[in-house]
Amino acid sequence: MAEYNHFEIERMLESMVVLVDTREQDTPALRRRLKAIQYPYERCKLDYGDYSCRFVNPAGEPISAAGKICIERKMNLDELCACFTRSRARFEREFIRAREDGAKVYLLVENANWEKALSGAYRSRLNPAALTASLLAWSGRYNLVPVFCRSETSGELIGRILRYELKTILERGEL
Repeated sequence: MAEYNHFEIERMLESMVVLVDTREQDTPALRRRLKAIQYPYERCKLDYGDYSCRFVNPAGEPISAAGKICIERKMNLDELCACFTRSRARFEREFIRAREDGAKVYLLVENANWEKALSGAYRSRLNPAALTASLLAWSGRYNLVPVFCRSETSGELIGRILRYELKTILERGEL
């Protein structure tokens, strides 16, 4: 485990670049999100998740945090329900890979909240109890943190989540 001082950690955080999975479709919404992140970004293939980050260590080497932290983004509960039903096995394999690496996964769902999930305010035949059970069970099983927000704030949240998770990882000397 590496030990960094406060100034080294601050320099590493200043060097942070957001990694954006190439499977994220290039849409006007993505471009707005990337602008709102307020960090430089790079498109690349991620093994899991839609967003992660890298930084430059004190020796000048670029280090990826993709094996430690990622954000899986869904545009709404409808899309999340489809992942829990039609493509559940593929969706779960992604979380299994993250768990095997010891990564923390944020599941960021836009235009959603717990009240909508609990009341079934989405377009899917998935029962609200099954949706919330899956979310809560996977939280423990896959070190998953569900985050709900409006689409207008998702970019800013992505940048902040990655920065503070990276700071914690660096303070612990895990990278």
